[in-house]
Amino acid sequence: MKKIHAPDYPFIITTAILLLFGFIILSSASSVIGFERFGDTFFYLKKQLIFGLVPGIILMLILSKIDYHLWRKYSHWLMLASVGLLAAVFIPGIGAEFGGSKSWLIIGSISVQPAEVVKLTFLLYLAAWLERRSAGIKQVSYGLIPFTVILGLIALLVILQPDVGTVSIIIIMSLAVYFAAGAPWSHLLAMTAGLVAGLYGLIKIAPYRAARLAVFFDPALDTQGIGYHLKQSLLAIGSGGIFGLGLGHSRQKFAYLPEAAGDSIFAIAAEELGFLLTVALIVLFVYFIMRGLRIARYAPDLYGRLVATGIITWLGWQAIVNIGAMLGLLPITGIPLPFISYGGTALTIILASVGILINISKQTGHRVPVSSKSSFRRFNK
Repeated sequence: MKKIHAPDYPFIITTAILLLFGFIILSSASSVIGFERFGDTFFYLKKQLIFGLVPGIILMLILSKIDYHLWRKYSHWLMLASVGLLAAVFIPGIGAEFGGSKSWLIIGSISVQPAEVVKLTFLLYLAAWLERRSAGIKQVSYGLIPFTVILGLIALLVILQPDVGTVSIIIIMSLAVYFAAGAPWSHLLAMTAGLVAGLYGLIKIAPYRAARLAVFFDPALDTQGIGYHLKQSLLAIGSGGIFGLGLGHSRQKFAYLPEAAGDSIFAIAAEELGFLLTVALIVLFVYFIMRGLRIARYAPDLYGRLVATGIITWLGWQAIVNIGAMLGLLPITGIPLPFISYGGTALTIILASVGILINISKQTGHRVPVSSKSSFRRFNK
């Protein structure tokens, strides 16, 4: 009989603080664009609440009570759903294009971004698939080749939209789960070589990606063109100083910084709140990742460990890429900041994933601090 105990409350509290932080920053970052487009400074905040937070909290509560092993039983259906959702964006009358990417489904008055849903559904399938093959995962024909085919199918459907940023998240998440399942380093090196070749091909197909890399290596290049976004982001972060300009007093959100409520919201936060509170936000993300890794470490079985590893890698890497891009440490890819950036579908799925992590945390087999030597021995058994 499985032992169910209290969930990881520090993880839940950290999630709640990140959510609160996100809504406070979004209320300011989206005010200008909301008033310009819809005559309502709280337009985006209301939509995030109604179409992101409310359904997300409901899903989180439900999934935190459903035994995560249930998703293993329906993993094949989840894979079919993943492929179907990604293919549906290309159907005329259903799929919609925004910002040059055909990444949306319009259902009545509701818009859904399938790639965000697929991050979770594909992960639940992949974890079940790798668990079944864990005994032979080190074999090229049984592990590496079929894994590459499955991942390649999902990646191709996302690339065709095109959404290279989301593809990078799905690939990093999948590789982390593949490695956690016992794949050897040689497989990961082979995959890395293939990814580099694929990236080169994507750059050749769309030269604007090469321009973004050029700006990354030389931020002063074309500051009125392809380098404009990075320049404005650095101006926002730099002008915040130690204590910030004050909540609501950003200058860059007045049509200077692109996607102020979306991909660039970290820069607005740094401008208004300053260095100290921005570092506090980063520390919150680091602690969130640490608690998630702890849940993965003490998961009662391989499936739980793979699911938890995938979720925390996905959210952690997404935060790293977004913050790194705003600081000029990584190329700008258009990836939103989890819990903070505007996006109803993204927030709903993130909270659903948190619900699954909470359920896994209720079934962990060891509850001593991560630093305990005995806990490492238990994990390695």
